[in-house]
Amino acid sequence: MSAHWSEGLAAVYLQYQGLTLLSRNYRCRQGELDLVMRDTSESPHVTVFVEVRYRKGTSYGRPEETILVAKQRKLILTAGHYLQAQNTPEATTRFDVVAVTQPNYIPHITWIKDAFA
Repeated sequence: MSAHWSEGLAAVYLQYQGLTLLSRNYRCRQGELDLVMRDTSESPHVTVFVEVRYRKGTSYGRPEETILVAKQRKLILTAGHYLQAQNTPEATTRFDVVAVTQPNYIPHITWIKDAFA
């Protein structure tokens, strides 16, 4: 499945906010990580796993509300696999969500840091 344009928008937005892109659409048996970024504004540097969610509007709920506990668990397992593969199992990590909506055809981004643990 190809990446949605909202993932590219989120990557550019987060880079503009000072994060560095490490990986996009990392896949393994456990699942997929939309974006893996590094936040160097904190010490030690933080590896940030970003789930990007898109909805055209919010009349049926906000995009970030679609990340249920089962999805969070899957993301945590996949992040663990990524850290092992990169040989950085002790890295400081954070899980962020970037919610993208498009009311009136104009993209709106909501960045939720530390969305879940």
